[in-house]
Amino acid sequence: MSLQVEKSEHNMAKLTIEVPAEELEKAIEGAYQKSRNKISIPGFRKGKAPRKLIEQMYGKDIFYEDAANALIPEVYDREVEECTEKIVSSPKFDVVQMEAGKPFIFTAEVALKPSVTLGKYKGVKVEKPDTEVTEEEVTAEIDGEREKNARILDVTDRTVKEGDIATIDFEGFVDGTAFEGGKGTDYPLTIGSHAFIPGFEEALVGAEIGREIDVDVTFPENYQAADLAGKAAVFKCTVKKLQERLLPELDEDFVGEVSDESDTVEEYREEIRKKVSERKASIARERKEEEAIDAVVAEAEMDIPDAMVETQQRQMLQEYSQRLQSQGISIQQYMQFTGETAQSLMEQLKPQATKRIQSRLVLEAVAAAENLTASKEEYEEEIKAMGEVYQMEPDQVKVILGEKGVEQVMEDLAVRKAADFIVDNAKEGKPAAKKSAKKAKEAKEADNVDNAGDTAENAEE
Repeated sequence: MSLQVEKSEHNMAKLTIEVPAEELEKAIEGAYQKSRNKISIPGFRKGKAPRKLIEQMYGKDIFYEDAANALIPEVYDREVEECTEKIVSSPKFDVVQMEAGKPFIFTAEVALKPSVTLGKYKGVKVEKPDTEVTEEEVTAEIDGEREKNARILDVTDRTVKEGDIATIDFEGFVDGTAFEGGKGTDYPLTIGSHAFIPGFEEALVGAEIGREIDVDVTFPENYQAADLAGKAAVFKCTVKKLQERLLPELDEDFVGEVSDESDTVEEYREEIRKKVSERKASIARERKEEEAIDAVVAEAEMDIPDAMVETQQRQMLQEYSQRLQSQGISIQQYMQFTGETAQSLMEQLKPQATKRIQSRLVLEAVAAAENLTASKEEYEEEIKAMGEVYQMEPDQVKVILGEKGVEQVMEDLAVRKAADFIVDNAKEGKPAAKKSAKKAKEAKEADNVDNAGDTAENAEE
């Protein structure tokens, strides 16, 4: 077994791996054993025809593809384990030589971890965060808690108003013809929730219970159903039932129900003020960290290979797919709802993927420059925390992680320390200049993917 590394520009490399003929022969024999039951040869029962006879009839390379598919990943993983280069992308394989009795040779095109030349990373300027808690924010937080504890009461003596829950029957028509998907029965709609297309809910304000009304609307130009986009429609609607939310009074009885710490309204307001303050401080810290790291990235130099970014994009798309799946939506359903494709999603993720890579690289570089490492105590604490999340004993976590996993945990802890180092040494100043239109557009496109779960859920409903 041999491995040769040929480096090229932009931190790319071609790995040439040579496998002994004996190992190739084992892989071909394995492919034969796996496939022989599917091959029919006159005069032999399925699975009983000799390999040489099958190769004579169908060609000596009949088992080569299956042998290569089994051999390449196994050999590649084994060789990369011993390679001193840091590979940071999925490989692109190419078979150079495959013939029985000769060494098997294949190549793998990969990206190598780029080096980073740090610029300024101590004392970078960041915007001073606003962590002051206003009375309006406290009141809004309390009102939100009151909303959670509201009572739902039936209404029979008035018309529909903002905030009501109206149970409606409806049917939509375009040019006098009912369209598919435009009919609903006993649909509970909160007026003002903006769950329906613009203008629909507003038109129901003032409607009488039991009386049919016409609601005139126009579908948005970017509506998901292309045959309805931009068209005027009339919905015939009947409010069958009306309910309102009755918020509890802000008094000591309410405080006693929702708080274990406070007895009076004044104490509760202080409790909420502290809660809001802690949340704003946490958000401010996160924003300060992101801004500071962005500033360090801007000062650093690195040549990130496209293959590294593409690998990160695919990983992020897989993570997003898993988040959708946890909501009961497959990535295929999401793409149907939104008209997106795997390629368009990959493109939207590219700015985020690039930023994630840049941030990680500079943090690792800062950790190395400042000799920031995790202590044994910090490592054990992290393993313990992981065990609590996965309901496992620390020793079990270590076994599952293995040697490579342990190294990754130590690297992650060092990176966290680097982030803290940058933030702690940052200088707060006036608000930073606004992003350019191009940067703002890139950020918006990236955010579209993160927020798409809600879009998919609404479309499915």
